Amino acid sequence: MTYIPAGYEPKLSLYETQAAISLIKRTFQDHLAMALSLKRVSAPLFVDPATGLNDDLNGVERPVSFDVPAAGIDAQVVHSLAKWKRMALYRYDFHPGKGIYTDMNAIRRDEALDNLHSIYVDQWDWERVITRETRTLATLQDAVRDIVGCIYDASLIVNGRYPRLHTQLTRDVTFVTAQELLDRYPGLPAKERENAFVREHPVTFVMGIGHKLSDGKPHDGRAPDYDDWNLNGDILYYNPLLDCAFEISSMGIRVDSETLDRQLTLAGCDERRPLEYHRMLLNGELPLTIGGGIGQSRLCMLLLGKAHIGEVQSSIWDADTRRCCREAGVTLL
Repeated sequence: MTYIPAGYEPKLSLYETQAAISLIKRTFQDHLAMALSLKRVSAPLFVDPATGLNDDLNGVERPVSFDVPAAGIDAQVVHSLAKWKRMALYRYDFHPGKGIYTDMNAIRRDEALDNLHSIYVDQWDWERVITRETRTLATLQDAVRDIVGCIYDASLIVNGRYPRLHTQLTRDVTFVTAQELLDRYPGLPAKERENAFVREHPVTFVMGIGHKLSDGKPHDGRAPDYDDWNLNGDILYYNPLLDCAFEISSMGIRVDSETLDRQLTLAGCDERRPLEYHRMLLNGELPLTIGGGIGQSRLCMLLLGKAHIGEVQSSIWDADTRRCCREAGVTLL
């Protein structure tokens, strides 16, 4: 459901917004590539489902599918490139300490529509090869700090170009586990726990997403075949305009053969084992990696002080959203 805060007015005009989006995307990806030692690569919009490369998200979202008569197969529009990137690092023969990033564009047809969610998803997907020795919590937290630093640097550049924005961010990150959030706010649902914590800690990394917590429920859904549920998490910012936790990135150290084997069984997804990606990973043929996705439209919303994601991306909206934004004087791209 769309909500436009009382008295909200965009700080930038329509054309200034478009120019600022371009500035953010150029600036941030250059900083990210340098900080994480990444090379840009091209990526697919769709994949063959028989490879097992599509992201199954929570396992209930329906991919957009279509037939490809010339190839004699069906194809699926990607939900994300979480698994494709790891296969690409294997195929391109990348070595520890080096990685890739790419522009990922996806369609999530079953997504709820509100201020933060659209059926169109655009993000920077990145992945880097690590060693067995660096497959640790410290490696994960260092990568989080690097990404937060890149966001902070981008905010300074954008504020310098558009002084009216006054976006106030910090480089400091608070690390907390999903179980610690539950222990601290036992009476609140997961998203409200995030909101309450992030109001006090404006940049937070919530760790350990996927396993069931002490209340018998996972903090949030995670597919079992890319993140290690013990070594993953979400980067959340406090959004003062919408007064909520604002997810910028989902990321983690990826499963090795042992954790994939365990998580497939826990999730009831053993039927995936014969797929090419899963078979290679279970056989130890794919490199150990860390990676994630960083929302492009989300980052633009945060740095430009926008109330609705439709102000920074072009998508399809329901009639109530269009009416609400029109009445508030908010232009949807």
